[in-house]
Amino acid sequence: MQITLDVPEDIAADLAAKGENLPRAALEALAIEEYRAQKLSTAQLRRLLGYQIRMQAHAFLKKHGVYLHYTLADLEHDRQAGDALPR
Repeated sequence: MQITLDVPEDIAADLAAKGENLPRAALEALAIEEYRAQKLSTAQLRRLLGYQIRMQAHAFLKKHGVYLHYTLADLEHDRQAGDALPR
């Protein structure tokens, strides 16, 4: 799906002059807000932003001060996976 935004020319010019990639900035802002609202999973966020690995998505979230959605069930899953590793 393609989404079009109307931005006043003077504002767009100011942002572009400051080095903003406006389409990318809009996509990232959407991704951050939808992730915060728990409407996107980490995997969906990764795909939306075109990242190949989840660590890129984690770094993106960290850069923007957004905490990972990490539940007790996730912790238990990770603990069990760790316990299953050979010693």
